[in-house]
Amino acid sequence: MKYFHLIWSALFRRKTRTVFTLLSVLAAFLLFGLLDSVRTAFANAGGSVAGVDRLITVSKVSFTMALPKSLLPRIEAVPGIAQVSYANWFGGIYQDPKNFFPNEAVAENFLDLYPEWSLSDAERTAFKGTRTGAVVGATLARKFNWKLGDKIPLQATIFPQKDGSNTWTFDLVGIFHAKDPKLEGQENVLFFNWSYFDEASRFRNGSVGWYATKLSDRGRADQVAQAIDRLSADSDHETKTQSEQAFTAALVSQFADIGLIVGAIMGAVFFTLVLLTGNTMAQAVRERVPELAVLKTIGFSNKSVLGLVLSESVLLLVLGGVIGLAVAGVVVGIVRVKLGATVPLARVGGPIWLRGLALMVVIGFIVGVLPAIRGMRLRIVDALSGR
Repeated sequence: MKYFHLIWSALFRRKTRTVFTLLSVLAAFLLFGLLDSVRTAFANAGGSVAGVDRLITVSKVSFTMALPKSLLPRIEAVPGIAQVSYANWFGGIYQDPKNFFPNEAVAENFLDLYPEWSLSDAERTAFKGTRTGAVVGATLARKFNWKLGDKIPLQATIFPQKDGSNTWTFDLVGIFHAKDPKLEGQENVLFFNWSYFDEASRFRNGSVGWYATKLSDRGRADQVAQAIDRLSADSDHETKTQSEQAFTAALVSQFADIGLIVGAIMGAVFFTLVLLTGNTMAQAVRERVPELAVLKTIGFSNKSVLGLVLSESVLLLVLGGVIGLAVAGVVVGIVRVKLGATVPLARVGGPIWLRGLALMVVIGFIVGVLPAIRGMRLRIVDALSGR
């Protein structure tokens, strides 16, 4: 640390160049923090369902495969279950494909499983009593200026009606609010009556997309999940029961390999970063050849010069990287508040920081090693003579 002032002075010898390089490092590690947050969330979503009080049961083969409604009473009979509901993905489009939002056909009691959503008793009664009734989240209602009593037409992309029409029209009878402002992102969805969907749809009559289960004891989540899956073992509709978070992660993974995508993007980003910072360090050492010769003249050893240049390189990466990860933590926090559980995101916590710091140090050594070796091998006479 006694040479820190030398390292700091050398790093900011060309302030403009250093600032722009730091911004590049900052951007790279900001992106790393955001993408690793997504990757971590999906990587940790599978496996155990312990510690949750809601489970989702889908077909073991694929989320798109239907399950028989006859499973309902059998699931309800499993010990440890407080309530069971069911739903089906609809995938309708409102006016234009760019207006896409989640929309699902749900059972009458589906909203009862989500006490974090506020819906008046009158609106709940209207939803249960209106064949074409629909409820939407407050955020979605504000986006399209919907109000109670409006008719909402959706164009089916998967499920046409029995008469061949692709237009499904719903009566807006309720608008729910997330009780916790941090869950505001969950208000971007439309639910409508499963009975209407089942009666009017050309496909899936008498079948459901998935079952949602409320546990009486969250500590028995794994045990209950296994009991549910045993109900359909060795049948043509085997099931997979998991937590809501794991279900969301599995759903997205059907469309893309998150780990591969994140790895490819970060590989390209850090390769570019190595080239950029490597060029910066090489140029900085070339400009300071006479200064390094003076240091050797007054007694600095070859190893000392090697350490100074390597330390400068690592400091450059650590400064920019730490700021980038800190900004990523703030951004992820804001996104988690706005979107809630809609998009899985892990906090930028200890594991991500450790991986980030390790990358900063490794990249710092990589980009600094060649200029440092050049400085170490520098001959005083050649440097002072300009050769």
